[in-house]
Amino acid sequence: MNKEQFMQAAGISQPLADKWYQVVVDAMKEFGIDTPKRQAAFIAQIGTESNGFRAVQESLNYSVNGLQIFGSRLTSAQREQLGRKPGELALSPSRQASIANIVYGGRYGNNQNGDGWKYRGRGLKQVTFKDNYDNCGKALGLDLVSDPDLTLTDNNAARSAGWFWKANNCNQFADAGDINGLTKRINGGFNGLQDRIDRTRKAEAVLL
Repeated sequence: MNKEQFMQAAGISQPLADKWYQVVVDAMKEFGIDTPKRQAAFIAQIGTESNGFRAVQESLNYSVNGLQIFGSRLTSAQREQLGRKPGELALSPSRQASIANIVYGGRYGNNQNGDGWKYRGRGLKQVTFKDNYDNCGKALGLDLVSDPDLTLTDNNAARSAGWFWKANNCNQFADAGDINGLTKRINGGFNGLQDRIDRTRKAEAVLL
């Protein structure tokens, strides 16, 4: 896969292709994402996760209605209190942190006050939760528990996505063409499923 093919498969601009091509190719090689079908699925899924390779840190700038994505983890009163109201441009960092600490707190190693915000999604895959940062860091040779922002560099953003893919046996879903199963493994649900399907078809049209 050359840079032009990557740009077309990912549906991104030339500057974004220049930024991401080499580190993504290196990450795919490191973590065994080694067939056109696997590569198409990987590019598609991290494309959705990273908002088209434009974001490597999770935004919790949700409207009141948008917070419904977290289901029962937030009460209607909490959504009303914390969500972005009509006319507000963006939530303050403190309100975004409050959302993260509620929806991500108390699970997967997030046991301390503030862990939800500290271990919010980062990297092209949006690695989330302290346990995942711990495991990812051990695999990459980085202390991500102490400094989760290390996943924000281009190289580590791509490598952390590759680590997650391998650690969660995502190749088996890619090999089977099971976009639903792959999405559930990556997302925990089916958020953005149609976008993931569309991106997979686009990438496959270029790479297969």
